Amino acid sequence: MDMTELKEKIEIALNSMRPFLQADGGDVELVNVTDEMEVQLRLLGNCSSCEMSHMTMRAGIENGLKSAIPQIKNVIAIPN
Repeated sequence: MDMTELKEKIEIALNSMRPFLQADGGDVELVNVTDEMEVQLRLLGNCSSCEMSHMTMRAGIENGLKSAIPQIKNVIAIPN
């Protein structure tokens, strides 16, 4: 899978999660995917300052992305 196809698959997976984030006034943005299969995301809106954002990132977004795209090794949040 090339990088363009990988990014498209990540966006599709993120789109399935966005309604839950947006319901709380937040969102997520794909910043980058490294050659080492690390996905870098930025939490937006209320998600960027929420005390539970680390749980959202790990339990929700990271698990969802790894489930949809097993090649992903790591998911990290990039500060705003």
